[in-house]
Amino acid sequence: MSADESAAVSPDNPLRSISALPYRLPPFGDITPEHLREALLVGMAEQRAEVAAIAASAEAPTFDNTIVALERSGALLTRAWNVFGNLTSSVSTPRLREIERELAPLEAAHDDAIRLDPALFARIDAVHAARDEAGLDAESVRLVERYHLDFVLAGARLDEAGRARLTELNQELSTLSTTFGQNLQLATEAAAVRVDDAAELDGLDAEEIGAAAAAAADRGLDGHLIALLLPSGQPVLAKLRNRDLRRRVHEASLSRASAGEHDNRPVAERIARLRAERARLLGFDTHADVVLADSTARTTAAVDAMLGSMVPASVANAEAEAEILRRAAAKDGVELAAWDWAFYSERVRAERYAVDTTALRPYFELDRVLIDGVFHAAELLYGFRFAPRPDLLGYHPDVRVWEVSDADGEEVGLYLGDFFAREGKRGGAWMSSFVRQSRLLDTRPVVVNNLNVSRGAAGQPELLTLDEVNTLFHEFGHALHGLSSAVTYPRFSGTAVPRDFVEFPSQVNEMWALWPQVLGHYARHVDTDEPLPASAVEAIDAARLWGEGFGTLEYLAATLLDQAWHRITPETEIEDPIAFERAALERAGVALELVPPRYRTTYFQHIFAGGYAAGYYSYIWSEVLDADTVEWFRENGGLRRANGDEFRAKLLSVGGSVDPLDAFRAVRGRDADPTPLLKRRGLVATPR
Repeated sequence: MSADESAAVSPDNPLRSISALPYRLPPFGDITPEHLREALLVGMAEQRAEVAAIAASAEAPTFDNTIVALERSGALLTRAWNVFGNLTSSVSTPRLREIERELAPLEAAHDDAIRLDPALFARIDAVHAARDEAGLDAESVRLVERYHLDFVLAGARLDEAGRARLTELNQELSTLSTTFGQNLQLATEAAAVRVDDAAELDGLDAEEIGAAAAAAADRGLDGHLIALLLPSGQPVLAKLRNRDLRRRVHEASLSRASAGEHDNRPVAERIARLRAERARLLGFDTHADVVLADSTARTTAAVDAMLGSMVPASVANAEAEAEILRRAAAKDGVELAAWDWAFYSERVRAERYAVDTTALRPYFELDRVLIDGVFHAAELLYGFRFAPRPDLLGYHPDVRVWEVSDADGEEVGLYLGDFFAREGKRGGAWMSSFVRQSRLLDTRPVVVNNLNVSRGAAGQPELLTLDEVNTLFHEFGHALHGLSSAVTYPRFSGTAVPRDFVEFPSQVNEMWALWPQVLGHYARHVDTDEPLPASAVEAIDAARLWGEGFGTLEYLAATLLDQAWHRITPETEIEDPIAFERAALERAGVALELVPPRYRTTYFQHIFAGGYAAGYYSYIWSEVLDADTVEWFRENGGLRRANGDEFRAKLLSVGGSVDPLDAFRAVRGRDADPTPLLKRRGLVATPR
């Protein structure tokens, strides 16, 4: 049976064979939830049969008949899973959530059936032992090494009893992770703050008030609805003049999924405890040790040293900012509370640096930022061009499709953009893939960016905040990583790099948001077409360090909370997850009431329903590389094709096919210097 033509899948299932659309774009309009369920179930069975044949082969194990054969296996499953995983994040429905709950333990069992197969691991082990004498090229040698490490960390060396227990743990963890994510999505939607009197929305502009009215109407409600975004800090808190409404929004945000029908407290604790048991079974002290065994940081000590070095200055900066904000709030007769921080911070920013972020929004219209900013920078730097493909349909009417070509007119892949918040879409912003580039499989990339921008009222333009502009450039950096991929094996394609390296290219791409050559091309007033005044740009730069104390501390608090949950042992006593959280933050020295963690336990999606468990430190770890790379671009003339071509060829294109730090050194010529990051975040001086 062919991996591309499965007789076990219904003839009318669009996932049965490779899509005939350009670049193998899935035919979304033809795919139903039942098609996905069937293709996933059959795909798992099909891959297990393929892998069983590899393991049982009478031929001596070789790179081609074992490692490459594994890379080719599971084509149907991959096709279906890429669609399913994206749809459950972007257009979730009750039926999709039901299927997700059903399949989560089955997928975990499927992975274990492969990675815990002693006969299969024996073949991989044999190929690994002979890799240096097999005449393989460098990418192939690395593939062997990666497969071997993957299987070892997955428990391939366990005895029969250990493998059986590991399978049980993985299945329960998969189910719990799905439960956590679904609880959070439903709890976040339920926690949206309803406003009956429009006067309470004083401080929001007409577009934002219209968006709140539209959000209420979408749910069949009167009045206005303030939907919550994923982090603790909600953007509207910087603008709302009604203090009681600020309090309601803040408390709704921090209490999400911490009680009632969608309570994530017991779910999070159970996940952490099972991960701790699994780590011990695998021979590690903690789950964090397991994660760091396959990272660029390598050890928990290295992570602790970096985070610990940043805490004192971050706390000092945040406390200095708080004192300034207390004085500002006192002028209104207000004793500063956490829900006041963003509001008075914006006031101080405007008074001290003449930066009114609300007044900037008319200069950041979504399409102009995307096309004349993000795409424009990519063309100047990498030669990429983006042509709209309205004939190609996405998975939702909001989704738009562009075809990407290079400077020579050669086809590169497809870019999908899904930028608006809506019911059924998880919070945050991310990049994902529907098809990964691979020379082995003759595939080119199909990538998607998701944001959660509030849609404007009918007929009104969608205006971004400065933070949302940066987010769009950031997520597009991930897209560039996927689009630039030029590897043989899918295991290494695009963003398939260690977790603490994956954020690096995306963080680098943020530098172009305010680069004069780019900013001047997109930042024009939506009504008058006037460019963003030079005085505003100067003020943004002058205010760069304002708020870094808060921003760094809220991030470090979340990172240290992640580490605390994933340094527990099976014997650790936890009376209440919220009390555990409080104690962990106090021990780490980051428990400031005015600065809550960016994510609290019950809505920390990254670590309990995503891929960042014990790895949320990755953002700041990658930022060391990013800040130093920004200096490299500046030293070499900035936005030049020569720079882009070098960065793409030596780093973006190689994905995981070379050691990530070797790729960095190939560009920078040395190891990273942390000094640029310390300066960027104001960790060498107190706030001005």
